Amino acid sequence: MSLVKFLTSKVFLKQLALAIVAIVVLSFIMLKWLNMTTNHGEFIVVPDLKGKSIETVKIELNDNDLAMEIQDSANYNPNYPKYSVIEQSPVAGSQVKENRKIYLILNPSGYRKVEVPNILKRTFRQAKPQLQALEFKIGNITYIDNIGKDVVLGMKYKDETLKPGAMLPLTSTIDLVLGNGNR
Repeated sequence: MSLVKFLTSKVFLKQLALAIVAIVVLSFIMLKWLNMTTNHGEFIVVPDLKGKSIETVKIELNDNDLAMEIQDSANYNPNYPKYSVIEQSPVAGSQVKENRKIYLILNPSGYRKVEVPNILKRTFRQAKPQLQALEFKIGNITYIDNIGKDVVLGMKYKDETLKPGAMLPLTSTIDLVLGNGNR
C-alpha cells in the first residue's frame, strides 16, 4: 500500500478525526480545571499595612487569606513605632490571589550602631564633617587650656569619656573638648 492511498483511506481519516476530537475535549477539560483551581477572575485587595504592628498585620492578613513574609529590618525610621511595618510588597491596593505572600520590611527597635572615628588631635574644622558624615550630632563644645587652638582633645557621650572605636547609635550627640590656644 502506498503512502498516498494510506493517507486518503477511511481508517486513517477516522483515526485523525478521533485524535482531533480527543485533543479538543482534553483541552476544554484542562481549561475548565485551570479556571477552577486558580480561581480565575477572583482577586483579593492587599490592605495597607504601613505603621501597623506585627500582631495586627498577622490578624489582618489571615482575615484576607494572605501570607506574611518578613524580609528584613531597614534603617530605623523615627516616624514609625518600633517593629511596625514601614514597607510592603505588593503595595496596598494591589489585586492578588488567595494565599499570596506579602513581603514586609519592619522598623527596627533603634538606630544601628556606628563606630566613632578617631578625631583626637585633629582640628574642629576637620572633625566636624567627619562626624556629620557618619550622622553624629555635635553637642556641647568645651574649651580647656591647651596650646592647640580648636584641636579636639576629648569626646564625651552622656557625660562619659568616649574613646575612638566605641559603638554608638546613629544620630547620637557627641560633646567635644577642644583646646583654647592658651598655655
